[in-house]
Order: sequence, then structure tokens, then C-alpha cells
Amino acid sequence: MMLLAVMLFTGIDTSAKWLSIAGLPVIEIVFLRYFGHFILATGYYLPTSGPAIFVSNAPRIQLLRSTFLCLSTVSNFWALKYLPITVTTTIAFAGPIATTLLAIPILGERVGIHRIIAVCCGFFGVLLVIQPWNAAFHPAMILSLFNLVIVSGYFITTRMIAGVERNATQQVWSSGFASMVLAPFAFAHWVWPDSITQWLVIVAMGAFGATGHISATAAHRRADASILAPMFYTQVFSATLVGIFIFDTWPTLWTLAGGAVIIGSGAYIWQRTRRKSKAPPAPLV
Repeated sequence: MMLLAVMLFTGIDTSAKWLSIAGLPVIEIVFLRYFGHFILATGYYLPTSGPAIFVSNAPRIQLLRSTFLCLSTVSNFWALKYLPITVTTTIAFAGPIATTLLAIPILGERVGIHRIIAVCCGFFGVLLVIQPWNAAFHPAMILSLFNLVIVSGYFITTRMIAGVERNATQQVWSSGFASMVLAPFAFAHWVWPDSITQWLVIVAMGAFGATGHISATAAHRRADASILAPMFYTQVFSATLVGIFIFDTWPTLWTLAGGAVIIGSGAYIWQRTRRKSKAPPAPLV
């Protein structure tokens, strides 16, 4: 189920990039992604859990978490408009690595020298991907780096409400908050889809978001996060296939090399964390 969730997360990015190429404003795409997610998540949880899904046990943290997720999606979709999906996906792999570093001052976690070295190696891998010294560097990569920092905040706040907030409430709050905040900006720059294909991709994007998060939630009810976390890295295969067959872009040698370093660093951190019986944050979109 976690592998299915990861594939669906790739589907979100693929849909967003395709719609931006088709001419829809990024802010509208983000709104549609979350509005579709909100409708489907509410329809899924409301019949079984009732109106209680709208009541948060930690509203301030939940609001902060939802803000992080919304900003992360905006920056990621904006970057996808200009960058290959393999590049944005590879940079995003460093999210759990950045979270490990931020958990020290924010959550007061102890991180040994081995994991600190792994974090440094992971960020070296990010440098290999973005190549700031190369003429191929695109300013949109700054958006991906911003997304990397923001999504780390999302992981931290998700950990803070673990065991406090129900998964149904997290789904409804994150998607509903983003829909409400983005609606005025989306309507101000609204462009109506001009084909059935575009409408189908929009519906699919919302379905990918809702179903992906529900699948990830179901997976975490059946297995520890420490077991599921490494499956996030399988997204490199789906992102590469999408880049080749849908967008006709092949990953560069730098992207592959940087991705290998990032994945290796993340896997080492995961192994050390699991050995200490502390589950790492599960990567979410």
C-alpha cells in the first residue's frame, strides 16, 4: 500500500506539470489539487467518522502543518513548470535528511556524529543535482530548495501531532485549509480548461492526492514507519519513467549521481534511526 501511495504521489506531480505546460496557472493547479483532495477525503471519512473529523485536538499545530504543506505544494508545482520531474523528485528525497537536522533544535532529539555526516553527504548530493556552479543551473531550483526546507517543517509538525490527531482530521484540515486560502488567488487568475483531457487530468490529480494519502495512512496502520520510510525512494523509478515517456526528458548523469548520494545518505540515517528504535517521519506529498 505504501508503494501504491508513492506511485500516486508521482501521479500528482505528473498531472501538475502536464497542466502547467497546457497553460493553466500554477496557483489554479494547486487549488484544484487540494479541492479535489478535500472533496474525496471528506466523502471517504465523513460517513464512518462523522462531523468529528473537522474538530482538531491540536488546532495551532494542525494549522501550521497545513500551512507548510500548502506552501510546499505551491513551490514544488512552480518548480515543476520549469524543471524535469526527475530533478524535483530527487531534491525532495533530501526532505527526511533535512528533518533529521531540524529535529535537533525543534524536538530536542539527539543525533550522533554518524547521522550528522550522513546529513552532510545528503546535502552534497543535492548540490550535485542542482549544480550551482554550472550554466545548466535554473533559478527554479531555488523553489525546489525552498520546498525542501518547508516540507521539513511539515514532517516536524506531523511528528508533533502523532498520537494526538486522527488521520481523518489531518487529511481534511490540510486539504480544506489549502483550498480555502488558495481559492481567491486561483479565481483571480482563473483559466478554464479547454478540453476534456484537461478536465480528466484535473480529476485524476485530486484522486491521486486523496487516494495516495489514504493509502499511506492505511499502510502506517499495518506497519511501522521505520519499515515504510525507505519505500519513498522507489519514486525515483516512477519519476524517471514519467520523465522519459510523458515529457521526453532523460535524467542527467549529475541527477543520477546526486540521487544515489541522497538515497544512500537517507538509507543510512533510516538504518541508524531504526537501530535506536526511533521511527523516522514518513515522507508525505
